Amino acid sequence: MSDLALDTASARFVTAAPARHVDYNEDIVRKFLIASMFWGVVAFVVGCYIAAELAWPQLNIAPWFNFGRLRPVHTSAAIFAFGGSALFGTSIYVVQRTCRAPLWGGKALANFIFWGYQFFIVMAALSYVLGFSKSREYAEPPWHLDLFLVVIWVAYLVAYVATLLKREEPHIYVANWFYLAFIVTVAMLWIVNNLTIPVSIYGSRSYSLFAGAQDAMVQWWYGHNAVGFFLTAGFLGMMYYFIPKAADRPVYSYRLSVVHFWALIFIYIWAGPHHLEYTSLPDWTQTLGMVFSIMLWMPSWGGMINGLMTLSGAWEKLRTDPGLRFSVTAVGFYGMSTFEGPLMSIRSVNALAHYTDWVIGHVHSGTLGWVAFITFGAFYYLVPVLWKRTGLYSTRLAAWHYWISTLGIVLYITSMWVAGIMEGLMWRAYDAMGFLQYSFIQTVVAVHPLYVVRLLGGIFFLIGMLIMCFNLIMTVKSPSTARGNVPGAALAAGA
Repeated sequence: MSDLALDTASARFVTAAPARHVDYNEDIVRKFLIASMFWGVVAFVVGCYIAAELAWPQLNIAPWFNFGRLRPVHTSAAIFAFGGSALFGTSIYVVQRTCRAPLWGGKALANFIFWGYQFFIVMAALSYVLGFSKSREYAEPPWHLDLFLVVIWVAYLVAYVATLLKREEPHIYVANWFYLAFIVTVAMLWIVNNLTIPVSIYGSRSYSLFAGAQDAMVQWWYGHNAVGFFLTAGFLGMMYYFIPKAADRPVYSYRLSVVHFWALIFIYIWAGPHHLEYTSLPDWTQTLGMVFSIMLWMPSWGGMINGLMTLSGAWEKLRTDPGLRFSVTAVGFYGMSTFEGPLMSIRSVNALAHYTDWVIGHVHSGTLGWVAFITFGAFYYLVPVLWKRTGLYSTRLAAWHYWISTLGIVLYITSMWVAGIMEGLMWRAYDAMGFLQYSFIQTVVAVHPLYVVRLLGGIFFLIGMLIMCFNLIMTVKSPSTARGNVPGAALAAGA
């Protein structure tokens, strides 16, 4: 099925127009995919190291390698470097094909966006290691790097929107709506949350324009919606394109995908205050965040159902298509994490869960199970297409990647769920005299074995990532996957 046939069929269920040759910019997509895989390895290596530091604090061997400095390196590498590069690459790929138009701005603008974004990532990581940070969750870069990123992001927005405007296909496919919401909303969130007053023109230190509870509200309006629009909306765009393409089926319900889009972007923006329950934030604001968080169940599960039901009549492909297997599993994790998040926003549950490792388990069920797996699915689809190969080097290696990574996620999130609930119960336990029954250090000792299990889960996930990188590199380099060979030769090589 051609790109146009899928996209048009998904949108309006009509016969596609005859295809014409379009000179798509695939070079920039390849660059972002390579960068994403590299940064994924970096993020997971650093994540495993800081997990080991939590289990054995003596591994904090030097200021540059202590947990406080490496933790933002891990989160930024995972979210903005690995996830961000994947979103840049897939969004540029999708917008060109669904619009039947090359990326606006040519190779010069595309390369400026790529190299500028990679420069920002490297400089941000160096600033964290050297001790320069604004100490704002998911927004740690110094103020001058914030300004630089705005320039890159505006260039990305202009290229994306201009490509949409010059499209040959009259319909804007729904994946582009999700990608566009991600681009526009993240820009707004980033600018407002990073409104700061620099201490000096040449210094890296600055003070937030906001203060007190207002500053906390702005930070978590940004922090939660960075999850909502960077780690959810953007990757939903990935889901709405690559699952139908891999399954060779139209989206189950295009109408539901539109409802999913508008409900999600309206409701998500109000949910941030649930991060600040039982704080000095006004009670009505906390309740507002809780109510809108619970409302998120509906659009989130509507999207999950739409993604899964797209496989109607094509479920057998899960046995033969490794990328589709990752993507469908990712949708399952999306449903699970978007159920757990609203559950944890309920005040009585939040009283137990907040500040515990349960939150860490929830975050990683979303980032590893949803974000990483949907990205892996896109990679397994795109690499043979972009490098003109007949298929993967080894489907067996892809299967090993799937099961090892899934085991890693299960070990990680279950250990953190158990640790978090244990912490919450121990912190609120009182003896007959009304005194706290456990000291804080006792809770640390109690969860130590679970921290080791968490590290083991992270190592498994890292091993899976390395297997994928080797498999995709060999897919590109191996003569057995060359396009000139008969179809199925690559699959036979991996049997």
